[in-house]
Amino acid sequence: MCATTNKGEETRQRIIAAAAPLFNQRGYAGCVLSDIMAATGLEKGGIYRHFESKEEIAAEAFDYSWAVATGIRQKGMAEITNHVDRLKHHIASFVHKSSIPGGCPLLNTGVDSDNGNPILRERVRKALREWQGMIRSVLVEGVAAGTVRSDVDTERVSRLIVGGLEGGMLLSRIEKNDQAKLDAMEHLNSYLETQVRAPQ
Repeated sequence: MCATTNKGEETRQRIIAAAAPLFNQRGYAGCVLSDIMAATGLEKGGIYRHFESKEEIAAEAFDYSWAVATGIRQKGMAEITNHVDRLKHHIASFVHKSSIPGGCPLLNTGVDSDNGNPILRERVRKALREWQGMIRSVLVEGVAAGTVRSDVDTERVSRLIVGGLEGGMLLSRIEKNDQAKLDAMEHLNSYLETQVRAPQ
């Protein structure tokens, strides 16, 4: 019984991992079941034995993609003592390190689900709240440690960082070069230095 359960969960996770880049690159409507079948080597029945619907696969695939992207973007942050430097490291990781094929899952799925998929839209909102919450936590810790100015508006800074990075990502994708992302990084780094870092 236990072995069967474990094998079923392994298959489920394999389907999610294979479907994640497909949904991230093609969107919900653009990713069809035959794509997932080809990527996993499973038949329709083998896939739907583990999921009730395509929507459920897409939601789990987004969570998987977001976890991968978050892990890459936050890697090494905890080892950096200064909290402003920690955020600058996070920004650089967003700009320079790729996550999964197709780019940022938050941007892709947010645009894709805006007008027609409430389940995916709620997953995106949850991911956005978690990302902004992480940034706010770094800032609050920085205020307590004396590395971040005590009068900083943590909500505003988290919105500016997320908005700047996602906006730069979108423009870079449209223009098919990295300049907008690099401009966003330069602007955010300057903002952190002049408006957020505590005077030493």
